[in-house]
Amino acid sequence: MLHVRVISPVDRTDEVLRIVLGCPAAVSVVKIPGAALSPQGDVIEFSLAREAANAVLEELQDLGLEDDGSISVEQIDLSISAAAVRAEEAAPGDPEDAVVWDELASRVTADTRLSWSFLAFLSLATQIAAIGVLLDQPILIVGAMVLGPEFGPVAAICFGVLRGRHALLSTAVRTLVVGFAAAITVTAACAAVSRLLGWITPAMLDDRPMTDFIAHPDRWSFIVALLAGIAGILSLTAGKSSPLVGVFISVTTVPAAGNIAVAIPLAHWAEVGASLKQLGVNLAGMIIAGIVTLLVQRLLWAHFGLKVTPVPPVQAITGSVSRGRR
Repeated sequence: MLHVRVISPVDRTDEVLRIVLGCPAAVSVVKIPGAALSPQGDVIEFSLAREAANAVLEELQDLGLEDDGSISVEQIDLSISAAAVRAEEAAPGDPEDAVVWDELASRVTADTRLSWSFLAFLSLATQIAAIGVLLDQPILIVGAMVLGPEFGPVAAICFGVLRGRHALLSTAVRTLVVGFAAAITVTAACAAVSRLLGWITPAMLDDRPMTDFIAHPDRWSFIVALLAGIAGILSLTAGKSSPLVGVFISVTTVPAAGNIAVAIPLAHWAEVGASLKQLGVNLAGMIIAGIVTLLVQRLLWAHFGLKVTPVPPVQAITGSVSRGRR
């Protein structure tokens, strides 16, 4: 269940109540007249089944509450209520499968910011991957996969393409390009210093059977990228995120960046070209799979999602009082 709090101008409160009370998946409706001070207005709070969130939020946004009021949504971890159980039963599908598009937009926007923490995590992941390549140690490659934050911008690109968010799309592309460029540059500089100190040599990239796959892109690389894109999007939309999902996603990106970074100072130019191709192929596969996955989810929820049927004004006002007393 979700907890929704709406601050509504007084002249639109009745419309808000009509929308909320017209949805069988909304319960525990409370109206507090004149309680909001900034912005000024009435406060309406209610619990909402996750599966019905898109329909209700779209109706509320059509009232212009973004400009003159506010809409906030948070997850309810525990709800002990028979009415809440009935509300979830009235909504189609399963809560864990429901995609709340506004929630997804907020999440991918936050994950796409080109922050110092993003650059730091990606640089650290690339350096760990580079060490794993040099030592031919898959366990270090897995560690780099867990640390890599790069799927956030990839998901934002998928969302931006599907929803026509051009500003988000350009920001995500810039974050991805700048992030990988910075991570590879930092790691290559560290590798160059290590070569000057005699810690690493070109021969270390000649025979590494455990991590050689990183520089050999083929059709399986693209298939893995497609599967990783689907898994990543589902982990974001269905709340199934876990470290193992992160590993699966990063297997196609961070190791290739680490291989590029060490191959440059060691003058293994063939490795550089092959790893760049691997990185490009896998990013393309994830983006394609992510867009298709989001499109399928959007079509399914548009067809099977719960519709809101506003109730008459008098019933809305009476219903809000009775529900608020329960």
